Amino acid sequence: MRLVVAVVGKPRDRHLAAVIAEYESRAARYWPLEIVEVRDASGRGVSATDARSREGDRLLERVPQSARLVTCDERGDHLTSAQFATFVSDARDRAQDMAFVIGGAFGLSDAVRSQASRSVQLAPWTLPHELARLVLAEQLYRAGTIVRGEPYHK
Repeated sequence: MRLVVAVVGKPRDRHLAAVIAEYESRAARYWPLEIVEVRDASGRGVSATDARSREGDRLLERVPQSARLVTCDERGDHLTSAQFATFVSDARDRAQDMAFVIGGAFGLSDAVRSQASRSVQLAPWTLPHELARLVLAEQLYRAGTIVRGEPYHK
């Protein structure tokens, strides 16, 4: 089992990038973690629909076809940290690869959404994609501590 986190763009702020890297490193202690960053479709004259479509195509090209695709979306299922830990742990127990996908500034394309087997909510409101990546990394780390019964999760 491996976890793939596929995201649009790289963190622009170096401080935020450092915190993301820290939590992704922590999460990788518990789960085989692969980070995939695809180029955003920003540019003058590109509509939001075109940007979503281009970014969605790039994401789908980089996600393993055998992986269970999970979108991170404010319209997704609300899970507690314990429920999320069980969700990830169950995939590990089934030796099933899982790919979490975070869209860019314009969100996720319909193509990505239609291929997802599940959508999870990282917050009840829309997050900038860099913060969504940080929240996901922290929750993957927290899930690992929950599964192992370690004291981080209270």
